[in-house]
Amino acid sequence: MSDHTATMRAPRRRVAITGIGCVMPLGTGVEAMWSGLRAEQSVVRAGTRFDTSIFRSQCAAEVDGFNAEDYLDPRRVKRLDRFGQFSVVSAQLALKDSGLDLDTEDRERVGAMMGTALGGIAYAELQAAKFMRGGLRDVDATLALAVFGGSSSCNIAIEFGVSGPNCTNAMSCASGAIAIGEAFRQIRDGYADIMIAGGSESPLATLCFGAFALIRAMSTRNDDPQHASRPFDRDRDGFVMGEGASVLILEEWDHAVARGARIYAELAGFGTTNDAHHMTAPLPSGAQAARCMRQALADAGVTPEQVDYINAHGSSTPLNDPTETTAIRTVFADHAYRVPVSSTKGYYGHALGASGAFEAAISALVLQRGWIPPTLNLTTPDPECDLDYVPNTGRDLDARVVLSNSFGFGGINASLVFRKD
Repeated sequence: MSDHTATMRAPRRRVAITGIGCVMPLGTGVEAMWSGLRAEQSVVRAGTRFDTSIFRSQCAAEVDGFNAEDYLDPRRVKRLDRFGQFSVVSAQLALKDSGLDLDTEDRERVGAMMGTALGGIAYAELQAAKFMRGGLRDVDATLALAVFGGSSSCNIAIEFGVSGPNCTNAMSCASGAIAIGEAFRQIRDGYADIMIAGGSESPLATLCFGAFALIRAMSTRNDDPQHASRPFDRDRDGFVMGEGASVLILEEWDHAVARGARIYAELAGFGTTNDAHHMTAPLPSGAQAARCMRQALADAGVTPEQVDYINAHGSSTPLNDPTETTAIRTVFADHAYRVPVSSTKGYYGHALGASGAFEAAISALVLQRGWIPPTLNLTTPDPECDLDYVPNTGRDLDARVVLSNSFGFGGINASLVFRKD
């Protein structure tokens, strides 16, 4: 057993992003995701996983063509629900992308942190239906181990034999960003050298979907699904539910450099706050969202004027988008009108706890590849949302600092700051 007690309180360390893995409606793997972004087309459509006609909202962003057996042992696949499969496959893809050989690493210094809003609840819903039809004998024995959110990071740890810090948080739509932020702190503060971190969500089942339709949070643009998610547009009417997972490999900077790793970006700052206001409505002033952004910028040692691009939460809901706009104006003052802001949820909907992890990956790629994705479906400006939202067409930009926001139900706010070395 390794003894790193003496280094536990070492000075703050830099954190590199060296791997990205994803399973999402745009495609599986980092290059498929990037190609989907460059195509500038929404993949939202009428839901096909179950009969959505009974609901006022009928659009969804689904992961197509995913077969976990293409990546994992079939026996392993049988022990994982779709949520677990997304988690482990995304982690596998991220590790492969990073070039890490875990056999040469101290696995006690490698951890896993994930985020999810609903965990395996959709799988539990399906098993509950089996129970109602045929009793307990018809229920899959894996249910007890699949239904809790912590199975995401635990299954990753088991799959790759890593016994460092491990946690899955369930902080609604900010979960993925919080997981990445907390993993960043584990490395920065000396408790780990490598962290597998991200978010996973598989909510597309009748009751889960219906619950959000019931509270009128989702778009009812059912006759035009591709344009249903329209962040910052005057005619937005709710989010579109999506699914998938995204995982980043975070690595202590000198460790990454020493092995000659390809570094996408530096993760430099993290902030999180709570509105303490309402379970679904954001605090109208945006004060806590603004404080969250300020925390992240201060953590990174970055001024608002140094931020070149903001990947907004931009959920396409009537209340979120103007509140986020207000918060950005509060933090950035005049610079708010110079910095480009875009939301990528018009492409792939809102995958709840996985969304912040999708957007963290996109933010790192923006720094590496010099192009910012647009806000799709922004055709009618909203007077309350008056910033440069990069409407419909992406933009070449040699960005050096990117801020990514994730705001969720329960008033949870999380912001991440990424920097080009």
